Amino acid sequence: MTTTVLSSPVAVQAPVQAAVSVAEPAAVPVAVAAPAPGTVRFLGRERDYWRLRIKGAALVMVTLGLYRFWLATDVRRFLWANTEIAGDTLEYNGLATELLVGFLLAVAILVPLDMALALAALEETLAAGVVVFGFLVVAFLSEFALYRARRYRLTRTVFRGVRFDQHGRAWNYALRALLWWALVIVTLGLAYPWKEASLQRFKMGNTSYGDLPGRFEASGAALFWRGLPIWLLVVGPLLAAAAAISGLVDWNALGSAMTAADDGAMDRLIENDPQLSLAIGIAALAVAASFLAVVLLWPVFAAVTMRWWLSGLRFGAVTVTSRLRIGRVYRVYLRFFCYLLLFALLALGVGIGAIAAVGVLLRRTHDANLSELAASAVTLGLYVVIALGASTIYQVVVAAALWRLGAQSAELSGVAVLDDVRAAGTASSALGEGLADALGVGSI
Repeated sequence: MTTTVLSSPVAVQAPVQAAVSVAEPAAVPVAVAAPAPGTVRFLGRERDYWRLRIKGAALVMVTLGLYRFWLATDVRRFLWANTEIAGDTLEYNGLATELLVGFLLAVAILVPLDMALALAALEETLAAGVVVFGFLVVAFLSEFALYRARRYRLTRTVFRGVRFDQHGRAWNYALRALLWWALVIVTLGLAYPWKEASLQRFKMGNTSYGDLPGRFEASGAALFWRGLPIWLLVVGPLLAAAAAISGLVDWNALGSAMTAADDGAMDRLIENDPQLSLAIGIAALAVAASFLAVVLLWPVFAAVTMRWWLSGLRFGAVTVTSRLRIGRVYRVYLRFFCYLLLFALLALGVGIGAIAAVGVLLRRTHDANLSELAASAVTLGLYVVIALGASTIYQVVVAAALWRLGAQSAELSGVAVLDDVRAAGTASSALGEGLADALGVGSI
């Protein structure tokens, strides 16, 4: 969603004129309120997006995944074309073949790298170091790919005949991101707001619409204070449990039991040490409470983060403010849960029916190998259908809905400068998109 929300749609005026006939009484004029110049509008209908996604999922399954490049292109064209700004919609002019070529190039880079890491890991003395190094390489390449993929999408996004652009070095961004993520991990998430602010400033500082430069003005401190209650409810139980457990557990005895050759040493320690059993119970309750807080508060986090991000976007004199409401985001996720539950029940019924039908057909064959093969084929088919079905539901009910809410909650000021923007920048290659896809970090 990064690319398009940067260019939040603005409603267009649509006055309705009354037709007057000489032979018939004059028609009563229908008054249509003209939207304010800075309001935002998303024109797409959900049923059209459902059709696009369902058809795409079916073709992805039939083509063994090859059609996903065409599906991604169709999805972007739909979302871009239905995002309106000051009477004009965005245009996505990327090609599916570009995504395919970018993916093949990425595979050509990653396969030798994976083979080299696998061969190095065969040496026992280097195995641990290779695992750590491989993790860092994948993390670096993922951030590198995300930045390059954003550049590709921006340079394929056109508004009023002028393309967006992104410059800046992807390796610089990737290094910054890795350092920030390390700090986020060390601080148990407290540094996350400043990480987001810093990386958004880097991205927007290297983004432009034609010759109109972008920037990001939201502060990490503002996001920190808005998200602090969420952090306390999610991480607080874990910290409290850690403090309580530290005084209950005999760590020397626990270490001895864990390293003992006797498999029953841990069981005996738990049976004979009531404080250890209490500590385990406290830890389980803390994890459960933290997990429940994540589930219940995720919509709040998504709404707060999106509103903060949108309100920090700037293009020259163009200022974006967002009035996204948390309740609307909650409704999106509640609707997703209901759809997912219905789909799970339907998939369960179809799966039981398919397995029963296969069992009846193979009952007379008395061929164990054929029965096992058929059962495996049905299981694999159900897995693919369930995975694609759940993904389709999420993309329509959550991703597209958040796109629409984010766009419609945004208000723009200073849009008059968009009339004077001159073209600048050139199209970027799809290598970043290919790397992101191959590494599993790609997005719309």
